[in-house]
Amino acid sequence: MSQQESLETILKHGRTNWPEAFDSFRPTILMIHRIHSLLDDDLEEIIIEHDLQKADFGILMTLRRSAEPYCLSPTDLYRSMLFSSGGLTKVLRRVEKSGLIERLENPEDGRSKLVKLTELGRKLIEQVAFTLHQQEQRKLDILTTEEKQQLDKLLSKVLGHWE
Repeated sequence: MSQQESLETILKHGRTNWPEAFDSFRPTILMIHRIHSLLDDDLEEIIIEHDLQKADFGILMTLRRSAEPYCLSPTDLYRSMLFSSGGLTKVLRRVEKSGLIERLENPEDGRSKLVKLTELGRKLIEQVAFTLHQQEQRKLDILTTEEKQQLDKLLSKVLGHWE
């Protein structure tokens, strides 16, 4: 576990020091936040080994998820990312300098350049995604197949309502 207080400790301190807020508190959202934080820590640990930043990872994953030739306009790239990247142009320059993407003339818009995943970028993101997926699956192995399906269904229902 990370160096943060455990969820149990947070709830205990909340009930002790702020009972009017925590006595009837449902920890569901707090648990989702904590899982997100731990997943984020895992992602950071893996991508740092490849000299990537979170925004770089987001760009590479988004391009790899797109249809071949893994090429998008900056606008489409931004809209398709799982998490936003402030300063997209700066991030694109950094990732291009690393040889993971290339910028191509956009035949539909001379003012912008398309962003294309290079072969080096494709291989790297596939390796990183595979490592991340394996790690996440190991952590979910505490659940049965049925529990995983139930969790997916419930989270999908909540997410669908919010999106």
